[in-house]
Amino acid sequence: MTAAHPAPGHSAGGTRPQRRAARAQEMRSAWSRALRLTRAATLALACALAACAGGPPAPDWAVNAHGALMRFEAAWLRGDTRIADAEFVRARAELARTGRFDQVAQAELVRCALRVASLEPDDCPGFVALAPDVPPALNAYAAYLTGRWESVDGALLPPQHRAILAGTRTVASLEDPVSRLVAAGALLRAGRIDPPAIAEAVETASAHGWRRPLLAWLSLQAQRARAAGDTAAADTLRRRIDLVGGGAVPAAPAAPPTR
Repeated sequence: MTAAHPAPGHSAGGTRPQRRAARAQEMRSAWSRALRLTRAATLALACALAACAGGPPAPDWAVNAHGALMRFEAAWLRGDTRIADAEFVRARAELARTGRFDQVAQAELVRCALRVASLEPDDCPGFVALAPDVPPALNAYAAYLTGRWESVDGALLPPQHRAILAGTRTVASLEDPVSRLVAAGALLRAGRIDPPAIAEAVETASAHGWRRPLLAWLSLQAQRARAAGDTAAADTLRRRIDLVGGGAVPAAPAAPPTR
C-alpha cells in the first residue's frame, strides 16, 4: 500500500497557517531570549512584536535584529570582536528603523551587559545618549550594570537581578548562564563580589566554552591568588589561562573591596 500524500496546503509539519503560527512562536521565543537581559523592561515590546497571542509573524526588522543580536552575543562571548562589532551595528540599524528610543536602548543594554559579564565594562555610552527618552526600568538596569546600586529602584529590575541587588539570591542560583555572568560582573562593579561568585563565573564561562569571559574571570582569580600570597594557585590559574588563550589575556580590573 502506498503512503498517503499530504493534502494541498498540508505537510508533515501541519497546514500552512499552522507552520506560520509555529514560525511566529519561534521568533517570539527567540526575540525574548535575545533581550533576556532586560526582560522586565521588554514585556511591552514582546507583546508588540508578537501582536500578543495569535498575532502575525514578527516584522522583518525584528527578525533581522534578533538574528544579528544572537550572532553578536555568540561572537562576543567566544572573543571574536570584529564579528561581534559588525553584528551589533546590523542589529542597531534594524532597531533604529522603528524610530523608537526604547528599542535601540535595549540593544545597547545587551551590549553593556555582555561587557560587564566579561569584565570589560564601560559607562554604556551608547545607552547614555538615549537615557532621557527611555522608560525608568531601562535606566534602572543601566545603573545596576554600572555599579550605581544606591540609585537603583530594585522593583524595576528583572527578577533575577532584583534578587541579586537585595542579596536574597546567589550568582550560582540563577538559571540563565549569561545572567549569572552579568550578575557577577555587576557585583564586582558594586564592590560586593565574593570568592564563590567569582568561582561560579569561571565555571559558567568554562562550561559553555565562552573564551572572553573565561579569560577575564580566570585573570581576576589569579590576581587575587597572587595578592593573597597563594603562588601555587596563581601559577595553576596562569597555566589555565595560557591553555585557553595562548597568552592573549585581557587585563583583569582592580577589584573593589569585598563587602
